[in-house]
Amino acid sequence: MASTRSSLAEVDRRRQDVLAHVVEHGEVRIDDLAGRFGVSLATMHRDLDQLAERRLLRKERGRAAPFPSLTMETATRFRIGVNRAVKETLCAAVADEIRPGSTVVLDDSTTVFPLAARIARTEAVTVVTNSLGVARLFDETPGADVTLLGGRYRGEFGSCVGPDVLRALGRIRADLAVMSAVSVLGGRLFHPIRDYAEIKEAVLDCAQRSLLLVDHTKFGKTATHAYSDIARYDRVVTDRGVPAEELAELRRRGVSVEVVDA
Repeated sequence: MASTRSSLAEVDRRRQDVLAHVVEHGEVRIDDLAGRFGVSLATMHRDLDQLAERRLLRKERGRAAPFPSLTMETATRFRIGVNRAVKETLCAAVADEIRPGSTVVLDDSTTVFPLAARIARTEAVTVVTNSLGVARLFDETPGADVTLLGGRYRGEFGSCVGPDVLRALGRIRADLAVMSAVSVLGGRLFHPIRDYAEIKEAVLDCAQRSLLLVDHTKFGKTATHAYSDIARYDRVVTDRGVPAEELAELRRRGVSVEVVDA
């Protein structure tokens, strides 16, 4: 008789989906989560215990809850597993933009991690990044040409910020920049931390062409620091679910928008 026990990959995917659901909906009853994901209450408790041990969410009496929005929107440990399939799809949509021999700037957004992994496997390019996570994806790439922008290291985000990063970007001329955003509203981009808003502006300044990969959950929101008009990007790739008024605003500003099925 074939075993019905879930594989480790299936368990990991379910836990990431549970985390994404809690992040999107806020405080959720544990029995409701068990029903939604078609597992026993005991299994859901095990899933939530594992996520809570990794400090990805808070498990309270009968409920699961996200951490405060600032932490959820920025810290790498929260972002890296959320909407993983969407991130893969967005990156696949721009893979043909990478040219062998070019210089590509990748920011510390986990959305671009799948693209960095693809480049590490297949392309001979120069990569510039402030993200330790992006740089480490090239550990097994023979002859990889990676410039890690050093500065004040922020461990919770796995990346460097500050004047040293900005100065280094000011001396770089890149063929392409690929970034994501925390929030987009009315054609403006926002970030809750000023240091990162400044880096994204500097990346835009140093690249001949810029791409923005941003999933639908980022639209219709603001954060403390506005840093750019979305019209500065040559191409914006998103998935279905973006509010109609936000898409209309992008097109009104002349932005080239691609909506992909994730």
